[in-house]
Amino acid sequence: MVKIKVENLTFAYNDNIVIDDVSAEFEDRTITAITGPSGKGKSTFLTVINRLWENRPNARMVNGKVSILFGTSHCNIYDASIDLSDLRRKVGMVFQAPNPLPMSIHKNVCFPLKLQGYKKRTLTWEKMEKALQQAFLWDEVKDRLMDDARSLSGGQQQRLCIARALILEPEVLLLDEPTASLDATASGVIEELLLNLKESCTILMVSHYLDQVKRVADRVMELSENRVFAAPRCNQKKRV
Repeated sequence: MVKIKVENLTFAYNDNIVIDDVSAEFEDRTITAITGPSGKGKSTFLTVINRLWENRPNARMVNGKVSILFGTSHCNIYDASIDLSDLRRKVGMVFQAPNPLPMSIHKNVCFPLKLQGYKKRTLTWEKMEKALQQAFLWDEVKDRLMDDARSLSGGQQQRLCIARALILEPEVLLLDEPTASLDATASGVIEELLLNLKESCTILMVSHYLDQVKRVADRVMELSENRVFAAPRCNQKKRV
């Protein structure tokens, strides 16, 4: 089942075209790795899927359509009737560098619920625990939830950011090089949790590493060549 459809997408910063007439479809509950040379619009492509680019000066979507399957039908996410807050609840995003807020671990994870006006304390706690478990972090922090989140290691901080996105139970999860600043051990934990997460959501992930792509991705989108294909299955380790 197709979860996301991108049709004839062209995107620019000022007069510089960074994505040129790209079309692609992404299957539900799969992991797609987005690859390509630096500066070819991979990170921008992710922000088109949740309209986060609209906060950037000089950015413009020149042409194209993005539809996501919500319920039983595909919705054009650029339609005037779309609620941006609801869209970003359903389409979560995790950035390359961990960005914990200057507050406790507990408050960090629950912050999106606060923004949504969620006030049921018991269910909030349950949702927080579930999100931390999904991010493989609960056992490491359950006895220190009131500690400053910035005291966590880099890998833990990134998993905290993943948990913060998961607490809203998104249908789509976007990740922009989520392991770029992590060592091999921390990266491996995130790869494992992503394989678990695809059972409940559709994942698009920017990655530069072929070995990582072949471990976790079902499909690969080579953005510079505008093609989507089956993920490679090889043992070599090199950048793509």
